[in-house]
Amino acid sequence: MNLSKLPIGSTIGIIGGGQLGKMMAQSAQRMGFKVVILDPDETCPARFTAHHFIHAAYNDVEALMELGELSDSITYEFENINGEALAVIAEKYTVPQGVEAVVITQNRLAEKRAISAARAKVVPYVPVESENDLESAVTTLGYPFILKTIFGGYDGKGQLVINDKEQLEGAAVFINNTSCVAEQMIELDSEISITATASSDGTTVFFPVQENVHRHQILYRTTVTGNHPLEQQAISEVKKIMKQIPLIGTFTVEFFVDKNCELYVNEIAPRPHNSGHYSIEACDYSQFDTHILAVAGWTLPQHITLHKPAVMYNLLGQDLDVMENVLNEHSQWHVHIYGKEVRKRDRKMGHVTILELANDYETIYEERK
Repeated sequence: MNLSKLPIGSTIGIIGGGQLGKMMAQSAQRMGFKVVILDPDETCPARFTAHHFIHAAYNDVEALMELGELSDSITYEFENINGEALAVIAEKYTVPQGVEAVVITQNRLAEKRAISAARAKVVPYVPVESENDLESAVTTLGYPFILKTIFGGYDGKGQLVINDKEQLEGAAVFINNTSCVAEQMIELDSEISITATASSDGTTVFFPVQENVHRHQILYRTTVTGNHPLEQQAISEVKKIMKQIPLIGTFTVEFFVDKNCELYVNEIAPRPHNSGHYSIEACDYSQFDTHILAVAGWTLPQHITLHKPAVMYNLLGQDLDVMENVLNEHSQWHVHIYGKEVRKRDRKMGHVTILELANDYETIYEERK
């Protein structure tokens, strides 16, 4: 299905009004589109970048239909949308990304099975529904392994590491009638991700590989050099996945890299991703720009140019507490504050991108802690 090109002045509807929705809206408006946001939080960051705001739950079909009536194309900023509700509006309105990618990627088990079916490599895993399945996980995977809930986990939420038999008892409580996946813990060398944008005409453009460092399962730092040795291998794995899962717009595939430089697909985000934020300043097109181009039926660039190597740091609630009064003292730091009204520990409040690999951000942070 080739999308008809939306004329300037058309309206793009966005399900979700967090920072990703806000940055999508900013790209859309720069290109001359109007924006409608639907979100249950009436103070969400994207509300104040929208021409129209619908205050409603994500699974409110009536509100979603209103979004459809107001929009010429509908997209979303996260994958934990009710699949049935999305399917209802996709039958009547233009949802270029479709429903299937959301349904697959919001379910860890379905996602892993789809990745395996694409012949891309995943860490060995076992579905876990009961205590008996935990014993199977020990037999198949050995210790240590990590339990992850099938639905709803992000930034380390819904995860439990099991190192030995003693901790297995806690795992039984963790399951508590919740469907999980047990994953073998491999010896990691690094974690990387690659962001791509696919259009409905079959064109795909790739951003450079992003090397990521997490703290407490939340992205802390992303470094992009433009010459990562695993880039072509990562692109090859993504192309396999795209034959199995219909991905339109911007999406990111996260990988584990083991000590033998083997790539394992961790998960897929079928929308712009935290690790791609550096692209706003560091590339000729940001991940949000290319996403809007794709869902508007416009032509994608033939390739992405990285102007300079870059480092991006997340600003969580506690980081903003430390750095708030020095952010404006460093003109070389590109500061993004998302506009969330409530500042909480481990909540993503903004990010900083620096177009030089050797920089003083971490030194200053440590001095002020």
